Amino acid sequence: MKTALVTGASGAIGSEIARALAREGYAVALHYHRNRRAAEALLCELGEAGYPALCVQADIADAADVCRMMETIRERLGTVTVLVNNAGAALPQRLLTDCDEADYDRVFDANMRGTYLCAQAVIPDMLSREGGVIVNTSSVFGVIGGSCEVLYSASKAAVIGFTKALAKELAPSGITVNCVAPGFVPSSMNDHLSDETVEDIRTETPLRRPGTAADIAQAVCYLARAPFVTGQVLCVDGGFTL
Repeated sequence: MKTALVTGASGAIGSEIARALAREGYAVALHYHRNRRAAEALLCELGEAGYPALCVQADIADAADVCRMMETIRERLGTVTVLVNNAGAALPQRLLTDCDEADYDRVFDANMRGTYLCAQAVIPDMLSREGGVIVNTSSVFGVIGGSCEVLYSASKAAVIGFTKALAKELAPSGITVNCVAPGFVPSSMNDHLSDETVEDIRTETPLRRPGTAADIAQAVCYLARAPFVTGQVLCVDGGFTL
């Protein structure tokens, strides 16, 4: 059985990625940190559709929690063949001089440390199978930077560097490592943005619309089944970074 772990599966994008991978034939481990209700609702939805799935709770910035989560997945669904590091965090828009160390820790723990710990945890099994897929989630701001989004941009740029280096390291073992860099997708993470800001983003996007969770899920599924693509950053942004 092919098994996929989607971190942050209780969110809008993560849940859509989980649905898409389930349709692709994966048993899906649905990670959540605090939103148990949403994760269990998704579990019920997938179960009613006949898809094997499992809810797993963890603070992905905590190494012991990640190890416990992986052991549960191994026991219930088997070893992870596809890891989607989707979980992340953002801050309200603010100048760097208005940020503090707690802000730094929050975004780097969620966006980079969690990605590192989850990847590190699945690699031994992938090495033993001589194959596997890791898809990390960056952002267009990780590619081009965002004013008043310095810490978030830096954490997502770190994900890109991590992806490229790890792809080189694991390629001889048949493991691909890529990342998606979403543009603006309406979700709870960017609820803090004003209507004016959202409209500005829309007009600056060549396709003249925001992205959807399904757009990101399609990109993840492509990378999950692309054996000769590794170390790449796939901007799913309607042309925003052009």
